[in-house]
Amino acid sequence: MARAPLLQLSDISLTFGGEPVFSGLDLVVQPGDRVALVGRNGSGKSTLMKVMAGLVEPDSGSRVVPPGVSVGYMEQHPDLTGFATLGDFAASTLDPSESYRVAMVAEGLKFDPSTPVETASGGERRRAALAKLLAEAPGLMLLDEPTNHLDIQAIRWLEDQLKTTRAAFVLISHDRAFLRALTRATLWIDRGAVRRQEKGFEAFEEWRDKIWDEEDDARHKLDRKIKSEARWAVEGISARRKRNQGRVRALQGLRQDRANMIRRQGSAEMVLESGQKSGKKVIEAREISKSFDGKVILKPFSLRVMRGDRVAFVGPNGAGKTTLLKMLTGEIAPDSGTVDLGTNLELAVFDQNRSKLNPDLSLWESLTGDPEMRVSGKADQVLVRGQPRHVVGYLKDFLFDERQARAPVRSLSGGEKARLLLAKIMARESNVLVLDEPTNDLDVETLDLLQELLGDYDGTVLLVSHDRDFLDRVASTTIAMEGDGRATVYAGGWSDYQAQRPGDDVVRAPADKPAAAATPAKPTAKKSNAGLTYTEQHRLDKLPDIIARLEAEIGKLEEFLGDPDLFSREPAKFNKASAALVERQDALASAEEEWLMLEEKAAG
Repeated sequence: MARAPLLQLSDISLTFGGEPVFSGLDLVVQPGDRVALVGRNGSGKSTLMKVMAGLVEPDSGSRVVPPGVSVGYMEQHPDLTGFATLGDFAASTLDPSESYRVAMVAEGLKFDPSTPVETASGGERRRAALAKLLAEAPGLMLLDEPTNHLDIQAIRWLEDQLKTTRAAFVLISHDRAFLRALTRATLWIDRGAVRRQEKGFEAFEEWRDKIWDEEDDARHKLDRKIKSEARWAVEGISARRKRNQGRVRALQGLRQDRANMIRRQGSAEMVLESGQKSGKKVIEAREISKSFDGKVILKPFSLRVMRGDRVAFVGPNGAGKTTLLKMLTGEIAPDSGTVDLGTNLELAVFDQNRSKLNPDLSLWESLTGDPEMRVSGKADQVLVRGQPRHVVGYLKDFLFDERQARAPVRSLSGGEKARLLLAKIMARESNVLVLDEPTNDLDVETLDLLQELLGDYDGTVLLVSHDRDFLDRVASTTIAMEGDGRATVYAGGWSDYQAQRPGDDVVRAPADKPAAAATPAKPTAKKSNAGLTYTEQHRLDKLPDIIARLEAEIGKLEEFLGDPDLFSREPAKFNKASAALVERQDALASAEEEWLMLEEKAAG
């Protein structure tokens, strides 16, 4: 016998500011469902979840929850007004005899229930909201970005809890690994409609691309038919006016169908350009240490970062990742030891707290009021990599529309705030990117684009992230803050770190390294059976992709420079492209030489 659904939405319509968010939306959540709720930033995921929770009233339609079914919602920005401590908030709906549940969950999520609300950070508040939901144990859990502000250890604890729960749940998350591990169905919000597939997030991108390809085919067929019918109308309508009014009306109908097709949102047109090259050595840290109020944050630690390295910092919240990052970039001084920064460094910083964004300013004011982007005498222009751009045109590159330009920053979703901060960072040239939790709230498509940009970036990347999938895709070296002030350097990304970590038989990045790996100053490295260290093997595996990318870039530059009128028309572009061609040819020669050397070493 079929079980009654836990939640049913029927014919839901909702508008904000005159703009339709949903129209005629239907949705059902069944017992045992484990659902990923996905969609572009600004598509209405959080709004839909609030409708599901009964917190937002739709303009029309119905929400049905059967008697006896409890629905719990974890929101991104919980209101803790009226509560003295985080524990008071988390246990507010529980019987006093069940308050132990909060303590159990707090241990897994690693927050102190006795923390006063007035001193709690945004991350602690979110963990308290998540603890409240888990302690209540409703029949249906609605979780909006539950992994934000959790470290990887807490994320894995939450994964284990959700894997074993009997409750149904719907998840919004930017964390691919989290979604892949937990979901068995996918709800996709796209242009105000919701589609459902009875497969988890692992199958989402293939499904999305298939639907988009089918849409493109249908659009092209319709365009061809309209063109054919329009030609018939122009060439012969005068001779057949009375007899073919039906066909003329059909043409009008086809044109209306084409106009009603909602064009999907494109990808952000983000560009990440490195400025002048930094020196070959970017950072040299020797025996640096740090303590706060008697607590050891970092024991003596040495590190060398070379141009082009992608260095990730991982570890529990409070272990000192951001502190170490700030010491390495010269923002704070170590208690002992020295940090030498290389030459010609141009830093761009992505701050996880979005502190560079004033919530009371409009998007327009946020960009035009930035001293590094201001164009003298032009209130509607911003400086983008040395060239003036209209502020609205630049915002459109990051998927903001003209209406949003005058809206306050506080009205943006988390993902939209992240995109605005990326717009500020990418307006300037840099050769060192410092990214502190850049993936929080970004949608899948923007994450893919950011990963590609970082892969092609000629500069150095320093990255703090709890997103395991993103770490694997980007990092070439991982620095693990492992507690008690210990920091250890491992070759590769998150999965490589996990493979190397167990036991004492650990292979760590060597001092004499290929150019693309950060190194501890005085390590030892075990050789593999093939005669290569782990880092050398990792580098050998990466080099074919690097060589292919350089060859493709050289081909594009040669094609661009092949224009015989380019020098006379745009001499600055010609000179810049010529210099880039020489640089990439040199890089290709070095990469090929390195590949040959490593291949010979592996064979020997």
